[in-house]
Amino acid sequence: QVALVESGGGLVEAGGSLRLSCAVSGSISRINAVVWFRQAPGKQRELVAAVPSPGVTKYADFVRGRFTVSRDKSKNTFTLQMNSLKAEDTAVYYCNGREGSDITKIWDGYWGLGTQVTVSS
Repeated sequence: QVALVESGGGLVEAGGSLRLSCAVSGSISRINAVVWFRQAPGKQRELVAAVPSPGVTKYADFVRGRFTVSRDKSKNTFTLQMNSLKAEDTAVYYCNGREGSDITKIWDGYWGLGTQVTVSS
């Protein structure tokens, strides 16, 4: 089994920054791709950023240039650095680990419980 635990969420003013972390434990070697999703109230879960394979990163258009995703395999963590936050970034952020490199399906892999990010305008 694989367990993922997010941390680092909170309340921040628009224009501010937050750094989310996701600690991975258990059968870590099974994880290939790591993905950050978010879900705002009344909206569908959406991909924010991903490391689908070593050295490759992908971003949703609405965060490109503001967010940076990274993976530290030696520490079994991956992070999402979020800068220039906007009110519309308010959501619960989830980390997700996958055994393959396909990140097109939302409901796949192993999930954390999520961490709330609230951006005040």
